[in-house]
Amino acid sequence: MIHVIASIKVKSESLYDFLEIFKANVPAVKAEEGCIEYAPTVDVDAGLKPQVLDPTVVTIIEKWRSLQALHAHLSAPHMLAYKEKIKDMVVGVSLKVLKKG
Repeated sequence: MIHVIASIKVKSESLYDFLEIFKANVPAVKAEEGCIEYAPTVDVDAGLKPQVLDPTVVTIIEKWRSLQALHAHLSAPHMLAYKEKIKDMVVGVSLKVLKKG
C-alpha cells in the first residue's frame, strides 16, 4: 500500500472555489482502480506547540494499492481536467509518497 500526503498551497481568495472543484472530483477518483482513500483536509488548531497552521494549505490524504495505481491516477482524464480548472488558484504543491517501514 502507498500513502500520499499532498500539500497544496492555494491563493487565499481562491480557497473556497478550490475546495468546491476538488470535492466535485473526489467521486471520480474514488472510483479509480486501486484507490483506497482520497480526501481533502484543512488545518485545525489543536493548541499543540509544534503545530504550524496555514489556512491556505489543503492537505490531501491518499492511500493507493500500488505505485502503478497512483501513476494511473495522475494521468486520468478527470485529473487532467481538474488540474486545468485549478491551475490559476495554486501557489505551490508539496508531495510525500510513503510506504510502511
